[in-house]
Amino acid sequence: MSRVRRGYIARRRRKKNRSLVSGFRGAHSRHTRMILQQKMRGLYYSHRDRGRKKRYFRRLWITRINAVTRENQIFNSYCKFIHNLYKKQFFLNRKILSQIAISNKIGLHKISDKIHKPNKKDTKIIF
Repeated sequence: MSRVRRGYIARRRRKKNRSLVSGFRGAHSRHTRMILQQKMRGLYYSHRDRGRKKRYFRRLWITRINAVTRENQIFNSYCKFIHNLYKKQFFLNRKILSQIAISNKIGLHKISDKIHKPNKKDTKIIF
């Protein structure tokens, strides 16, 4: 009986899986069963952490804005600053506000002055 040479499909599949875990140490990058487990675990964590990354960055932006507003005594707190922004209809998202707060503090002062400054429509004339 002649010898049967195996095809390349299984080897190609294993090679593809192995490329996903190439940086892992020990058996996690060598044994096929461990490779499959590590690949599933890695894909699960990457899916989960895509949502967490958004959450962490939003927390970072809020912390930066709060620190600058308290440091320069623009407002007592972040929530009052954001509330007044929305009341005056300045729709700037937190990412842009934090970049302004870090790089250009004078720009944040100008924004806060616009918020504090009463408009002619807001002032009531009492006779």
